[in-house]
Amino acid sequence: MKKQLLTELFCVIVLTACGTGKERRNAVEDSTAKALLQGIWIDDETELPMMRIEGDTIYHANPQNAPVTFRVLRDTMYVYGNNTAAYKIDRQTEYSFWFHSLYADEVVKLHKSESPEDVLVFDNKEVEVIPTTTEVVKKDSVVMYEGTRYRGYVYINPSKMKVVRSSYSEGGISVDNVYYDNVIHICVYQGRRMLYGKDVTKKMFADVFPEEVLSQMILADMEFMGVNGEGYLYRAVLRVPESSVSSLVDITIGFDNRMNIKKAE
Repeated sequence: MKKQLLTELFCVIVLTACGTGKERRNAVEDSTAKALLQGIWIDDETELPMMRIEGDTIYHANPQNAPVTFRVLRDTMYVYGNNTAAYKIDRQTEYSFWFHSLYADEVVKLHKSESPEDVLVFDNKEVEVIPTTTEVVKKDSVVMYEGTRYRGYVYINPSKMKVVRSSYSEGGISVDNVYYDNVIHICVYQGRRMLYGKDVTKKMFADVFPEEVLSQMILADMEFMGVNGEGYLYRAVLRVPESSVSSLVDITIGFDNRMNIKKAE
């Protein structure tokens, strides 16, 4: 029976270790095996369409899973999405395909569809992008510092910037989901006078997180924390969508309007 996998970001990053790039580049692809894979494949256990293979591309039945390219080298299928995953092939014929999932001891067993109705599952090849914020969210806070009243505003704005997050399906298959990131506008006022205003995007945190981690995060939230002798204080939340993985980042905007960013302790 298939186990539910917790889709945590750092488990996914391990997939990049499956095989070496040099070995794959130098290996000759098995064109016969790839030709046998063309078509729609049904899960033996559930009798549901799982994937459609056309040329070098795998389309998943779930429209939120982005298509990926693949190669067959020796007895292994390499899938190239946001990360690279390797699946050892156990059995392949014209109408059956068995391979090891990314669970250590599970084998995915598929058979080729013979029903024209299964084609309808894959009619729309456009991946469904998952919005993380559907409308502008406005937040404001009032603080006092040395007898002066400050007001901080946060505007969380949806964008069309895409974030690709890798995870596992229930069957132990690496899949990529696509989400829209946010742009957050922050500003500080003293009375009616604006002291600072700037758009914050995820790219501004490139010195705080490794690229392979930051690439799968969205800029989810922002809070105005107050004012002190160093300047205006904000705290950002970066999160891997649809998971429990998140990080807090402290932003200090000095009175000279220079921004300092560091991971919260």
